[in-house]
Amino acid sequence: MKKLSIVLGVLFLGMNANAQNPQAQNDTAKVLEEVKVIALARKKIQTEMKMAVSVDEFLASSDNISFIKRGAYAWEPLLNNMSTERSTITIDGMHVFGACTDKMDPITSYVESNNLSTIDIKSGQEGSLHGATVAGSIDLKRKTTPFTPEKKYSGAYQTGFEFNNKQFFNLGNLSYSSNKFVADGSISFRKAGNYYDGNNDEVNHSQYNKFNTSVGLAYKTSPFSAVRVDAIFDKAKNVGFPALPMDLWLSRALITSASYKQLFQHGLIRVWDTKVYYNAVEHYMDDTKRPENLVHMDMPGWSTTYGLVSRANLKRSDYSAEVQLNAYNNLSIAEMRMYPQDRSKRTMFAYSWPWVTTKFTSLAMNNSWDISENSRVNFGGSLGYNYSRSKYVEFNWIFHPGTPQEKSRILPGLHASYELQVKQFSFSAGTGYGHRAPSVSEGYGYYIYNSFDRYDYIGNPDLKNEISYEANASAGFKNEKTGIEAKVNYFYIQNYIIGRILSLGSPMNYQSVGVKGYTSLNHARIFNIALNARYNILQHLHWKGMLTYARATDDKDGNLPFIRPLSYQTSLHFMYKKFGFQTSLNGDLTQSNYSPEYGEDQTPAYMILNVSANYSFNIKNCKTVLQAGAENVLNEYYSTYADWGNIPRMGRNIFTSLKFSF
Repeated sequence: MKKLSIVLGVLFLGMNANAQNPQAQNDTAKVLEEVKVIALARKKIQTEMKMAVSVDEFLASSDNISFIKRGAYAWEPLLNNMSTERSTITIDGMHVFGACTDKMDPITSYVESNNLSTIDIKSGQEGSLHGATVAGSIDLKRKTTPFTPEKKYSGAYQTGFEFNNKQFFNLGNLSYSSNKFVADGSISFRKAGNYYDGNNDEVNHSQYNKFNTSVGLAYKTSPFSAVRVDAIFDKAKNVGFPALPMDLWLSRALITSASYKQLFQHGLIRVWDTKVYYNAVEHYMDDTKRPENLVHMDMPGWSTTYGLVSRANLKRSDYSAEVQLNAYNNLSIAEMRMYPQDRSKRTMFAYSWPWVTTKFTSLAMNNSWDISENSRVNFGGSLGYNYSRSKYVEFNWIFHPGTPQEKSRILPGLHASYELQVKQFSFSAGTGYGHRAPSVSEGYGYYIYNSFDRYDYIGNPDLKNEISYEANASAGFKNEKTGIEAKVNYFYIQNYIIGRILSLGSPMNYQSVGVKGYTSLNHARIFNIALNARYNILQHLHWKGMLTYARATDDKDGNLPFIRPLSYQTSLHFMYKKFGFQTSLNGDLTQSNYSPEYGEDQTPAYMILNVSANYSFNIKNCKTVLQAGAENVLNEYYSTYADWGNIPRMGRNIFTSLKFSF
């Protein structure tokens, strides 16, 4: 550890020394502003169908992300049909870890759509810049206002109501910018009751209440440099999870950072950006509103992380690169407290995460070389070091006697791809290789109840690294009227971690049917394909469509769980003067490749129709948009392959939204 710290310290000081080079002062303010403006040109966190989407709803429009749903709130994103253990999810490059053993608080639940500028999704080893991964990375990027020569104010306010679950929401943003100082602020509030399914039956325990606010302050320390501090506070309470035996009483997160950015006019290094961060998450599950439970249980959890991310952009002639140093320390704690009907007495206490410390450091580099006007080579890699330690190792000794209290792992990654542009056609092909370490639950979890297959799960600290071999390719055609692109990837994953029934041990939860331990399969195979197309039928009438399909098997050719069947989306968007009209159709075919071994059953095909209309007008200097629409217009009763316990989705939902911006 000492040697590694010295090496990383030298790397960091080397970057810092480069930042001290004196720079010419002419046109410097303009350079800094141009970099900021480019960042603002990213895609808005909204869809054509619905302005006030949640972060989950926006991500669902991507062709390589699907979701496991345990209710109406905090969906678990699956990148390339892989669970969150196999992907890296960050907020502005910062590592944040949920505090819930049941995955009721994915990182995407701690931000809101109105404080994000874009979401950067990288597939496979291309996403290793943020750390060791198999599936890829999802980076949630916050809004940042550029410096302006003159003082400027801007803002937006959005309110609306959704009738199915009586959701009321308010989203507000306010920004101030000047030549030297920038301030960004956001606030949001959402409150929803239980929703109703396609049979007009109430889905109990599906309500939620969420508050989120953020602030960012930036100061230009010189024409070429700036400092910035950011903070996000998120609070959710009284959140129901109809697919689980427990609900969320309270969840809170504080996510903070301080960064320094230096720009350069000359030399190989063009941008150097370093950030230190700290975040704390607390999550309190309880079942006091579930009278059907014979034994009551509280399951509080805490996750605390502090770290560093330092990034340098390099550019010389036809070569460009990005180098990133990541380092963090995380402490994860989760408890189980069982009570009889008389809750003044406690009958059992255990740690489901026994004070697990994870220290991680990685150095990653992505390179790009334009070998001609029409072709490019991308290549890169990462080298990570992962250290984990359980404070109360005796919980692991019950099932794995003599297992070491500490574990160190080396996590390498490599990737390369080739891109070719021939007139209006584009092609790419690539490959990747990478390792990932077991998650806290996979390594150290103790009697974590899985209500999907009704087994208690036990971790194993001695699990081997998962090793991924990846191949990917794409082909596309694009002109002013038409666009079509096909993408495919294939993952061969050695030591694939999954739960298998243990012959020893008795279930702790009275609802459990047995005990499973995390173990490694010899290998697993995952194949994904996506086809995207668009066509401008008329000047103001546009069509878009998407098809996705996945297939995944284990080392005995059995089906893996939560793999998306053939899925489709098609939409029409019509604009006339200040009016807009959208309609979409989406659905899945029958899930034929399901896995009874992991608790799945066959889910039937479904098709959902959505419509919306909007009208834009001005009130003095305020741009105003009024929108109304309906989701699941035909009130279809359905659940998907990824709905935990086959909970039904929401039936017909009429929504309205009004947005002011200046």
